[in-house]
Amino acid sequence: MLSPQSKQLIDREIAKYPADQKPSAIMSALRIAQDEHGWLPKEVMNSVAEYLGMTAIAVYEVATFYEMYNLKPMGRHKITVCTNLPCALSGATDLCDNLKRRLGIGFNEVTPDGEFSLKEGQCFGACGDAPVLLVNNYDMHSFMDEEKVEALLKELKS
Repeated sequence: MLSPQSKQLIDREIAKYPADQKPSAIMSALRIAQDEHGWLPKEVMNSVAEYLGMTAIAVYEVATFYEMYNLKPMGRHKITVCTNLPCALSGATDLCDNLKRRLGIGFNEVTPDGEFSLKEGQCFGACGDAPVLLVNNYDMHSFMDEEKVEALLKELKS
């Protein structure tokens, strides 16, 4: 289930740790596997476990703990909104309500056209830029308001 290219990328991550600590690369390996497959079906997680010499349950524990891992197919654009206290106090609750209304979905759902998913996240480490959201785990947007959300959605659709 892991391509040779993904295994090569995982090997680079493994090399960052002492030789007897191969499982320490689990978070990077899951990210790489998710980038390859779009989400983490059980078969992919099992492949990661086998490649790292871990038990499958240990991999599932990591994948289910962190919000950045997709355990089911997501939309082409996954929008994750930080709802931790600083963001909530700065308007994240209204931001979430606006996104839910505009997209017609709730958290952990996909729009009918498969374009968008909406997730709730916790602390992206950018409290001074609140409220913040991430697109596809990599692209952070700060000081979000209704106008910025509208512009972002138009940009992502194009």
